[in-house]
Amino acid sequence: MERAEDRPAGQHTDRKAGPGEQGDHTAGPGEYGDRTAGPGPYPDRPAEPESELELLVHGVGGTTPERMLGDPRTVRVTGDDTAAVFRRAEDTEATAPADRDPRGGPVREAYVWCNLTSGDGSRALWLLLLPFMVVNLAHWMRPAAPARPRTARLYGLLVRLAALTLTVLLVAAACEVALDLVAWQCAGVQACVRRHSWLDFLSPAAGGWWSAPGRRLALAATLPAALTGLLWYLSHRTWRAYESHLPLSPGPGHEPESGGPRPDDHGSALVRPGFWYGRRLVARLRAAHTAAGLLTVAAAVTTPAARFDHRPGGPRILDLLGWLLTAALLACGAAVVGVVCRRGRSENRLDQRLDRHLVRSLKLAALTLLLLGLVYAGWSRPGWRSAGRLPGDPAFGGLMLAQGLLVVALAVVARYLYRRRPDPRAALRGLGGPAVALLACALGGVISGGVAQRVADWLDGTRALLAGPPVLLTWQASAIPPLLAVLLLLAAGLGLRTARLARAERDRVRGEHPGEREDASRTRAIAHTRAMAGLTDRAPLIVGVLTGTTLVLGSAALAGALATRTTPDGAARRAHHLVQAVAETSQAVGSWLVGLGFLLFVTWGRRAYKDASARRTIGILWDVGTFWPRAAHPFAPPCYAERAVPDLTWRMATWTRRTEGRLVLSGHSQGSVLAAAAAWQLPPAVRGRVALLTYGSPLERLYGRWFPAHFGPPALAALHHDIACWRNLYRRTDPIGGPVRVPDDTTPDVDHEPLRDPLAYGRTPDHPLPAPILGHSDYQSDPAFTRERARLLARLRPEVPAQRPERGASG
Repeated sequence: MERAEDRPAGQHTDRKAGPGEQGDHTAGPGEYGDRTAGPGPYPDRPAEPESELELLVHGVGGTTPERMLGDPRTVRVTGDDTAAVFRRAEDTEATAPADRDPRGGPVREAYVWCNLTSGDGSRALWLLLLPFMVVNLAHWMRPAAPARPRTARLYGLLVRLAALTLTVLLVAAACEVALDLVAWQCAGVQACVRRHSWLDFLSPAAGGWWSAPGRRLALAATLPAALTGLLWYLSHRTWRAYESHLPLSPGPGHEPESGGPRPDDHGSALVRPGFWYGRRLVARLRAAHTAAGLLTVAAAVTTPAARFDHRPGGPRILDLLGWLLTAALLACGAAVVGVVCRRGRSENRLDQRLDRHLVRSLKLAALTLLLLGLVYAGWSRPGWRSAGRLPGDPAFGGLMLAQGLLVVALAVVARYLYRRRPDPRAALRGLGGPAVALLACALGGVISGGVAQRVADWLDGTRALLAGPPVLLTWQASAIPPLLAVLLLLAAGLGLRTARLARAERDRVRGEHPGEREDASRTRAIAHTRAMAGLTDRAPLIVGVLTGTTLVLGSAALAGALATRTTPDGAARRAHHLVQAVAETSQAVGSWLVGLGFLLFVTWGRRAYKDASARRTIGILWDVGTFWPRAAHPFAPPCYAERAVPDLTWRMATWTRRTEGRLVLSGHSQGSVLAAAAAWQLPPAVRGRVALLTYGSPLERLYGRWFPAHFGPPALAALHHDIACWRNLYRRTDPIGGPVRVPDDTTPDVDHEPLRDPLAYGRTPDHPLPAPILGHSDYQSDPAFTRERARLLARLRPEVPAQRPERGASG
């Protein structure tokens, strides 16, 4: 049964259920919210007698309904302050179809969803979750796997395990800062305490109750424990806000297994009823990752005390307690891994169950062990003194080694899946997922090392008082300068190639405008824009070079740290003077770059919290990165599509059910991806009466290449077959949109020929001023947009009952 706290926000009881607002029950077969609007917040709203509707969905970065509809007077039809559908005021006040739009064309509605990703200032905090978002993307980059469900599940399992190591790494970095650098090293050195007087009560010289090493560690453990609690809270809050919107239920007989093609054969998993409802999996993963974070803190507190108690002649009772507590931590850790290994996500049906007993018991067990560990570490131990570093090097080295092995295994599985159905358009020949997973691990390591380095420099400006962070983190920072050098060389090569393409494009531009007087600067501008737009197609090369370099340098850093157990400059002291200079420079520059990057990271987040324009820029990143459900990492930013897709499907289903009219789903950029996902979720009877108009669409250029299992050629062909008709518009100057290349010759082509951009090369009677180069924006200003929309409506006409002959006669 649906709880009241899980219902979508903004629901009104005095009007029909809107998108994502299911009301008191989920619509069953034949219902689809077929209720008449009564008196409510929009008293002038008619009963929607129109027979043609265009539902607009904007792209990344967001916009306003006034701009989408080209009218300063708009009215919210349904929805809330987070996402809503708007109309022109004239369309809501009209009483007859002929009065709807004096300019002609269908009634237009705008679905505005930008506040799902770039709303209030708290979105800036999502920057800290960037590694989690990236590894979650790797889960969905699996190659298409026909008839290989077990191998596909193994792929997902490896990604979830890699995501678990990222959570442990983040909490371990917090433990390194709070427990090792502050409580163990600085508080144990009187010279460091004098530099930071707020640590006086922890100093052994003060002789206070908190001066014992174990009690200092127990007190400092509150910081990483609070961080884990904050991550749990953010994930739980967004889980209720995003994952709790029930998709439209297609009813019996319309499941993919019986009412359409099987996704693993030649369609997409996005057609499954439960694809956009992952509450159960996110709840399970949230409990497991929260428990893993608490266990990491417990291990960081317990291990130093247990090592001291295991010495010969130590207290036998404390020694026994240390062994028992260690065994309990290992057992609970094994349970966490077991929960992560279980999928717990059902896409073939709408799974509304929650594993409440498991979710609660796992977190409570980890919290109990943490409290026991704090008590155990705080017990009085005469003669225990803090010196050197906490035993953190083996932990960070083990995490890095585990991440490397998981990525290698993931690459083997991905390559096997790719060979079952080779797709030359797939990014990195099916290795896009492992590459992105490796980048997520590297990003997590850089952030962890950057925090530790900055705190160490702040505590010990002379770098002579403290031992500093673990050696491995210093080696990782030293790998950044050579990585940047490789990227600079790659950027230089791409720049030269782009310049050559721009020169070649000039001849093409001249040939496209015969008989017109040439403007050299105009020709160069158009050619340069086209060449720059082509850089998007080089993204696999950039990611491949970055991944390969990161793998080599990361392996070298791990080997150097384990072999020498000292920093790079210390390891090169007896080497050639040139090697010494390179090692010292890389270490110094790497530490500086890591610190600078961390400061820029924090500054950007602070600015985004205060500045709406900066927050919108960050929102663009989330528009692309958080489209997919949280199937690998529960602490990643929430999936806005789990709200947007039900919104769109509910609106389309209710409108077509009530009016039996023609509907064009019109999506720009990322909006076209949402439109495709919503069309897949429609019941077959509704899907066959909906036309799809996409423009500036990354469906094939980005999603088809990087997410082949869900947007590859077979999936796009199935979408083309399922909906009534589809037309795609694009420009050569567009760096994001492109053709969808649907492999289907049985129906009219989906792709329109490339639109002209600019619309006029020189000044003309229609364009007395120079026409701008539009690139990715303003597709609706092109005459082809209106023409293709009218053709889609005309192609829909035979499928619609002739309930309004006067409208059909008017054309």
